[in-house]
Order: sequence, then C-alpha cells, then structure tokens
Amino acid sequence: MRITTVRRICQVFFLVMLGWFAVVTVVGPSWWQMRNWPVNWLLQLDPLVAVGTVLATGTLYAGLIWAAATVVATVLLGRFFCGWVCPFGTVHQFFGWLGRRARPVQQRIEANRYRRWQSLKYYLLAAMLATAVVRPGVLVTGWLDPIPLVHRSVTLVVLPLADAGTRALSPAPRLVEWSWLIGAVFLAAVAANFFVPRFYCRFVCPLGALLGVLGRWALFRIGKSTPQCSQCGLCEADCEGACNPSGQIRTAECVLCCNCLAVCPDDVLRYGPAKSAAGERTGPDVSRRGVLLSLVAGAAAGPLLRLAGRTGASWNSAIIRPPGALDEERFLQRCIRCGQCMKICPTNVLQPGGLQGGLETLWTPMLNNRIGTSARQLRCIACSSVCPTRAIRPISLDERLGRGAFASAGPIRLGAAFVDRGRCLPWAMDRPCIVCQENCPVSPKAITVREQFSTVRGGSGRIQAVRGTTVELNGVALRKGELGTGDYYLACGGRRLPIVGNDAASVTVAEAAPLPPGAAAEVQVRLQQPVVDPRLCIGCGVCEHECPVSGLRAIRVTAENESRSRKHSLLP
Repeated sequence: MRITTVRRICQVFFLVMLGWFAVVTVVGPSWWQMRNWPVNWLLQLDPLVAVGTVLATGTLYAGLIWAAATVVATVLLGRFFCGWVCPFGTVHQFFGWLGRRARPVQQRIEANRYRRWQSLKYYLLAAMLATAVVRPGVLVTGWLDPIPLVHRSVTLVVLPLADAGTRALSPAPRLVEWSWLIGAVFLAAVAANFFVPRFYCRFVCPLGALLGVLGRWALFRIGKSTPQCSQCGLCEADCEGACNPSGQIRTAECVLCCNCLAVCPDDVLRYGPAKSAAGERTGPDVSRRGVLLSLVAGAAAGPLLRLAGRTGASWNSAIIRPPGALDEERFLQRCIRCGQCMKICPTNVLQPGGLQGGLETLWTPMLNNRIGTSARQLRCIACSSVCPTRAIRPISLDERLGRGAFASAGPIRLGAAFVDRGRCLPWAMDRPCIVCQENCPVSPKAITVREQFSTVRGGSGRIQAVRGTTVELNGVALRKGELGTGDYYLACGGRRLPIVGNDAASVTVAEAAPLPPGAAAEVQVRLQQPVVDPRLCIGCGVCEHECPVSGLRAIRVTAENESRSRKHSLLP
C-alpha cells in the first residue's frame, strides 16, 4: 500500500473521530450520547493547548499530558500531526486539492512555492505565548489554534446548520450567538485554499509553528539521497507545506504529506534519519528583530487588556459564567474557547461571548437566559465534566446544590436576580403576574411577593342594585369577562369580595353579601409584586427565561453575588 494511501486513511479516521465526538457531546439517554466517550482527546493531543495552559497558570491539567506524546513523536518523526492527524489540516488539504487539481503543473508549482509570509505564524505564536506568560496573563491561543478552532466551528456552526431540518441531534433548534463570526472565520480559512493550498497551515497556524520549531530537530525527515535529479517539479506541484523538496528542503515547513515520495520519477526522495543530500534549512525563516517585536507586543497585550479594569473595578456584571467556572482572571488564563461546554449544554443557555468584557472574552462561555429552551437547570453539571483545561472545574451535584459536605457553603451561586420595577407588570402596570415566583426552583423560594390592592382604571363607582351574587354598578367602565381571573375584588364598606365574572355594568362575586345600594364601591386588582431574597437566589435564570415581558425582561440575572468571586458579593 502506498504511503499516501495510508496517510489519507489516517486523516479520514481523525476527521471522522472529530465529527463523532461533536455528535456525542450531548446529554441524553441514547447509547451514542455522552457515555464516557473521550470527546476531548484531540484537544488533549494538542501541544499548544498544554504549553499555553502551563505558561498562563503554572500548572498542567493531567489530561493534557497526552500532548507529550505529540511532542515526542514530532521530535522523532517531524510534523506528522499536521499531515496525518489534524482534522483542520485535512479539510484544508482537501479543498486545496479541489482548487488546484485542474491546473497545469507549472501553475501548481507556482502556487506551492515558498513565501516569506509563511514566517507570520511563528511571530503569531511568539506573541500569543508571551500574552499568556506575562502577568496578568490571558490565554488567547484558542482564537487561532486549529484544534479548538475546528471544534468550535463544527460544534457551534456546522452541526446546528446540518441538523436544522432533521432534528436528529437536538429536539429544538440550537441557537448560537456570534455564530456569524465563528462561521466567517471558518469559511474564510477554507476558502483561502482555492488561492494558496493549505493557506491557513502555511501562514496562520500557531500550532503548526510550534510543531515546526520542534520538528527542526526531528530524527527522521524527508530529503534527497543524491543532490542530482531531473528537476521535473512534480514534487513541488503536490507539496502541501511549500517546503521546497526539490532543493534545500525546509524541514520546519514539511508536514509529511509524503506526496513528493509518491510522485518522484527519479526515486531520489526518501524518508529517513540521514540529512538531505541537497541540503536542508532546519530552522524557521524568522528574524531576531521580528521575534523580539512579537514577544514585546504579546507581553504588552495582557496588561493593556487589563487596563480597562474588566476583571476588577469595572467588571461587567452581564458576564455570567457556568457553575464551576474559576474566578474571571484565572478563567481567562485557562479557557481555550473550544466550545465543548456550549455543545453539551442541554438547554442551549450557554453561549459564546462577544466583546462584553473586552477582546479577551470573545467566544468564552456565558449564560444567556433568554436564548435557550430553558435557563440553567438546577441539577445540571454537564459543562464541568467536559472542559479540557478545567477553566470550568469538575463539580459534583452535591456541591452544585449545597448538600452533604457542602451544606455549610451553600449552593453554587451564578449571580442574583433583580426586578426591574419599571417593566414588571405588577409593579409598573397594575397587571397581575407571578410567573417568576411560581417558576423559582429553589426551596425555600428566593422570590416572594408583596400583596397590594389597587383600584383599576375606571373602577370607582356606586352600587346600583344587588341580585344574589350579581352586583350592578353605576359609573364604572368594564370590559366583559376581564375580571374573572381570581385577581380582582369588589371593595365596599371595608370588605373585599372576590370577583368571579363580569359584564360591562355588573360583577359577579363569589358569595352574596349585604351591600347597600348607593354605597361607594371600587373594583380592585390584587397585585403580587415580586421581591428577590439575595440570600436564597442562586442566579439560575429560570425567572428571567420565563418572564412574560418578551423583550428586555422585567427580572434579569446578573453576576452580582456569584460564588466564584468574593469581591462580587452582595452580602456581608
């Protein structure tokens, strides 16, 4: 079997694995749903995830030790991960092949020539790692790291679009904020292959840059067994890394696609421990000045982002993190924006963030209590079980609910609900509503009501006649059937009688009462005005999700009083 055939089988295997992991990262009773599938394995194989996390936090989560296998294999074999494993690289290779397959050989050679701009990825890598290491650090590698990027794109854009008509994966449409930007980045990266094959891999990919640096010391590499050949150019026409295999090969750019080995008519190209007879360029084509400027820019980026005080005094209370999230500064040092937590969220309430907290919060998980099928479920801890870097730490149901050993600490609070009295129906519009109080899931309820009676507009008049339980009124303006909800009363002589029905000029009360004709009477509405107890509210957002005010909700949850930061506490 040809080496290129083996490589294609390997690429398809890992691409299918990515798709399968994206499909099964969902809570449900079916055998194919979340059942200890290693859904983070590809992310854990990514050395850039591990290196970035270590530099930003000084610690390495145990699952990321898998990245050591990739590092060791790269030092031995070269950039095999790019050419054999990376699903995003496979996508680029396929579309690059589509873009160049009908071109003549000379045009393909020109498209695959080495360009100095391929050094850009090394400068991006230096800047991103410097941003992580200088305190206060921010882990931004997830913006461009291909493994988190392809996870984010597939789970948050591709799958929801593919499932829109079938509903095979989700009973309700999966809605995603900032999906246009996630999709645009993905499509732009794919479309660029029609101009330059594997454009992203050659010019942008920071993981490819890291593996290129490691691969310069590879024990095995592709090279010529003799400096002489016919210079037919076939190896250049099909090269995926633009690494110049016909001359002095650039080992840092070679992605081990092995196309040159398969097409060489002179059989002078081979893969082995010996150096290329035509010479090699082992290091990346970068300048010291460029690397230094990149490091300085990256080192300044973290402190510059923090100048706005987004993690301090000027923090945005609209940024609500999922249960188990670390405090904001440590969270931003760990989150790689892979989208795993958002994919597994059963209610779709966990969404990719925008620029609410500055550039560093882009695509990090935030709660939007309006967008999903429900708000954050009280007994749900799914997202804490899949975070590959433990930006959302693993929690138990007892910790989530404040039971057992966690009873003294109480349940995990995501924030607190606040009633907007200017929009709340009972507070602002004299309309009965207790939806938020009824749906509050905690016990005892965090939302109580204050009872108040208010005379309805046009509801003051005098009693004209009484016939059993029917009271005819003079001077009132009523609409037939509007008062029979159980929230309206007839007030007369110090008594309030529940109204069970009405027409334009009379009301029917629940029981007959001696009401003298000519006496003043009022039709009143009983208003149960919601009040939130911050000692009991956990910020689950159910009240906000169910609020009947469909635009800007009359009760809204913010991150105030969240458990993850004592600085945000409302109570002493």
